[in-house]
Amino acid sequence: MRIIADLHIHSRYSRACSPEMEVSTLARWARIKGVDLLGTGDFTHPLYFAQLKMKLETTEGGLLRLKGEKDGPYFVPTVEVTNIYHQGGRLRKIHTLIIAPNLDAVEKINHRLRSRGNLNADGRPTFTFPAKDLVRLVLDLSSDSLLIPAHAWTPWFSVFGSNSGFDSLEECFQEETKNIHAIETGLSSDPAMNWRLSALDRITLISNSDAHSPRKIAREANVFDCQPAYKDIVGTIKSRDPERFLCTIEFFPEEGKYHYDGHRNCGVVWSPSETQRHRGLCPVCGRRVTVGVMHRVNALADREAGYVPPRAIPARHLVPLEEILAEALETKPGSKTVEREYERLTGELGPELQILLDLEGEEIRKRCLPRVAEGILKVRRGEVKVEPGYDGVYGKISLFAPQGPARGNRDQLNLF
Repeated sequence: MRIIADLHIHSRYSRACSPEMEVSTLARWARIKGVDLLGTGDFTHPLYFAQLKMKLETTEGGLLRLKGEKDGPYFVPTVEVTNIYHQGGRLRKIHTLIIAPNLDAVEKINHRLRSRGNLNADGRPTFTFPAKDLVRLVLDLSSDSLLIPAHAWTPWFSVFGSNSGFDSLEECFQEETKNIHAIETGLSSDPAMNWRLSALDRITLISNSDAHSPRKIAREANVFDCQPAYKDIVGTIKSRDPERFLCTIEFFPEEGKYHYDGHRNCGVVWSPSETQRHRGLCPVCGRRVTVGVMHRVNALADREAGYVPPRAIPARHLVPLEEILAEALETKPGSKTVEREYERLTGELGPELQILLDLEGEEIRKRCLPRVAEGILKVRRGEVKVEPGYDGVYGKISLFAPQGPARGNRDQLNLF
């Protein structure tokens, strides 16, 4: 059974998140997007956890679903937590995704964490003990839980981040490294970038949206071939078996807001080589630029770009349908024009991911406006141009730019 899973999202109780981020609305948007399994997000927050217990029920396979729903999307308990602490003479800031098997396990985890930090303050709670201690604490309470370094390469709050991270999983997690089975690549990197590190060959690479609003869910996701059961989902992630873990759905990593180096306030955006040429100093303010994901991958990689390890899980790079519509219709995402066309297409043709991934080209040309159809098919072929993101600024995708070198069809595989 094909399952599209987005395991890292937030709730209305996390800072800078939409008030619509609650399970009933999320279930509706999961159907619109074509997502079969969503992380709940923020299970440590007392008010949100109370809502999860009130609104969700356990299915036969251990996953959760809205009470009274028979064919709605599944949920699995998840939370992203922050650990801020000193190690090796530096301040470390790490985000970790926790996936728990059930709400009983969540209750135990929350009870223990309540004595270590303020769970009421934010849906993404902050603790001042090392990340390795978090792994031990959670697994001692619930051995079936899974802990995954979140958006592993972003400059701040990540295990490999240039400003507060480490140079290896072992440096961060020490004796608990054996219990780290996966990392989340984040919007600004993709599997191909991570394949350049032989140290990650045993690690499963997963992708999730980290959504703060319902429309952003599934902008990155995972595609499994397994049963809708907690043990099957976790087993598929741990196994790295390409027969069961079919692919990840990815941003073009250049579109992520930390792909390149630079200073947004100074308007400086550099490739890693340009940063090195300028010795990392901004020509406008004289301070060090924010070192992005590509630079950091280059620094830690022991392989050339283009290496593909045996039994690699492939990736499918997409542009969200609303972004395609906005460019094709020469307006902005979120405009009424885009909203009306989005509702028409998903109402007539099926969920967004089905349109972007599965629908035959002939059907797309017949049912979509000509420029919209052209945009969808260009993305499938990888014929996009991207102005790389940097220092918190998202990159800019261009589908209809004047002729010139495009990104190219790097790895758009016919998986569906």
